[in-house]
Amino acid sequence: MTAHTEKFAAANNATVDSLLSVANTALASAERIASLNLDTARSVLEDSVSGVKALLAAKDPKEALAVQTSLAQPAVEKAVAYARSLYEISTESQQEFAKLIQAQFGDFQKTMTSLIEQTTKSAPVGSEGAMAAMQQAFNTATSAFGNMNTMAKQVVESAQANVASATQAVTATAKKAK
Repeated sequence: MTAHTEKFAAANNATVDSLLSVANTALASAERIASLNLDTARSVLEDSVSGVKALLAAKDPKEALAVQTSLAQPAVEKAVAYARSLYEISTESQQEFAKLIQAQFGDFQKTMTSLIEQTTKSAPVGSEGAMAAMQQAFNTATSAFGNMNTMAKQVVESAQANVASATQAVTATAKKAK
């Protein structure tokens, strides 16, 4: 009885530690996004003020148009940089969450393997079919998790390639417009 209580307490402690890791990861991500947003807002405000000053200093409409055109390229580049930074933060957070989930599943898998082995050893005669079915269900769940993990990695890789492609296209279009 004491061994089971200790195992239960250890499992609960591990769960609390895992939840704390997830919370810390989420908070770190939120902090990075908040910092990025504040830095971006500050930069946009400074750029707006300098842009207005440059427009007000223009001597004629042609010069004002040239000033306005010259401000467009840096604005597009900064928007692309912001989107890229936001995407990187999100991707890094997702990768950290994936590591935590994989570690948690690895621990779960070890515990379940041990439990299945203990149950199989102490199972009454005639329950071999039920034990085999339980083992098969566990193997199927493990396989499904592996497949899901592989698909998630492929989706992330595809999204990264799409963001890189879109960033290059926007940057190239902005340079041509200049």
